[in-house]
Amino acid sequence: AAADPVSVAPGSLEGGGWCNEHMLHERLDIIEEKVIKTVEHLESEVKSLLNIISETTSNIPTVQGTPLIDIFDGEY
Repeated sequence: AAADPVSVAPGSLEGGGWCNEHMLHERLDIIEEKVIKTVEHLESEVKSLLNIISETTSNIPTVQGTPLIDIFDGEY
């Protein structure tokens, strides 16, 4: 019966552990880059939405004597 390549201990040099670890780090770097780009894109979208909300609410006529409520508590 042929030897099963999966049965080699993880991290051992015989099974190319260094190569597998190197490939894993490369894939993690790619994933990290994608996550960073996604977060930057989402931040941009949120800022755009907040600007639209701000512009929209500033155009809403208010009845005199009605207290204004900051739904974001001044955070944005």
